[in-house]
Amino acid sequence: MQKIQLKVKKLLPEAKLPAYGSEFAAGADLYALSENPIRIAPQETAIVHTGLAVEIPEGYVGLVFARSGLATKKGLAPANKVGVIDSDYRGELRVALYNHTKYVQTVEPFERVAQFVIMPYVAAQFEEAEELSDTVRGEGGFGSTGTK
Repeated sequence: MQKIQLKVKKLLPEAKLPAYGSEFAAGADLYALSENPIRIAPQETAIVHTGLAVEIPEGYVGLVFARSGLATKKGLAPANKVGVIDSDYRGELRVALYNHTKYVQTVEPFERVAQFVIMPYVAAQFEEAEELSDTVRGEGGFGSTGTK
């Protein structure tokens, strides 16, 4: 498994660094930074601060995913499904948590609110084309490859 150094700046001294829950976890937990519990009304979004900024190396991207426990037990998941943190962003990591339930949900101070995954990426050079190569699948999409 490849490991890289990732510089993390605490914007406030009480902020918690991301932490992996197990030896082979792909995502490091991000923690809510707030003095009080954060109440999220049904079908509403709250911006949850982490108090952290990161320096992601060029050629890598930070992806913010839902924590499965928070999503299944409390119905809370990132509003944008997957947050994309580019290598040139130096602002605070914040998580927009959406409440999918019909009940008010609460995020406690220092509760784990998302997973942070660092991945390499390839940038494309977009080239306009008159035609694309043919494939067996062609233009079939949205379930076109079979139902059972």
